[in-house]
Amino acid sequence: MKILHIPLIALCSVVSATANFADLMKSGDAHDAKSQCNEALKYYLPAEKLEPKNAELLVKIARQYALLMADLPTDADKLASGRKALAYAERAVAAAPNECDPHLSVAICLGKITPFLGNRETVESSRKIKIAAEKAVKLNPKNDYAWHMLGRWHQSLANIGGATRALAGIIYGGLPAASNDTAVECFRKAIALNPKRLVHVVELGRTYGMMGRKDEAKRYLQTGLSMPNQEKDDPETKQRGKASLKEIS
Repeated sequence: MKILHIPLIALCSVVSATANFADLMKSGDAHDAKSQCNEALKYYLPAEKLEPKNAELLVKIARQYALLMADLPTDADKLASGRKALAYAERAVAAAPNECDPHLSVAICLGKITPFLGNRETVESSRKIKIAAEKAVKLNPKNDYAWHMLGRWHQSLANIGGATRALAGIIYGGLPAASNDTAVECFRKAIALNPKRLVHVVELGRTYGMMGRKDEAKRYLQTGLSMPNQEKDDPETKQRGKASLKEIS
């Protein structure tokens, strides 16, 4: 299955022949800032040919394929794009193992594809998300999204379904300890670092909802839902928030 259309590939070839790496990055970044993923890839992919081990670029390409998942029509298409994103993120880690963003990118990409995986692969991905998120936080404790991903790991594992938990017990002898309380701590740190990123607020509200703390859940969910969309996946985040708010109302 090919996610990129022939015209895009052709344009990449033309662009790569006429621009240097810095120009390609600048143009790609301009489109990335507008959440124009396909347009950004028209510049990032030719740039990759010039510097295939540039970790910053590889993370940016991974981001485009991860965000494109929301625009694709089928689960198979979404998973294919997510796996492509993960492959770029893993290349970034190999290129720059001591930088935060590559590890964070791995955690994000794994989180994106997890809903499309079976129980066994979900368990395997969960462990990888924890390792990547903890590494990202250690390398840069001021990165708000690193704290967010660690919070999402705790939130997910603390509320994991019985079938998946049982499978984990068979395969690994159990899952690592996780708690909603720790998830709350992580989301609060993320909000303190970047209060304008609505996904932190919504997920904090959702976590309170999972804990049965309805008043706090409603307050944070309503606050997050009232914030303006700034990122490509904000509408998807708000859908989760609305569903959680409906459950506790």
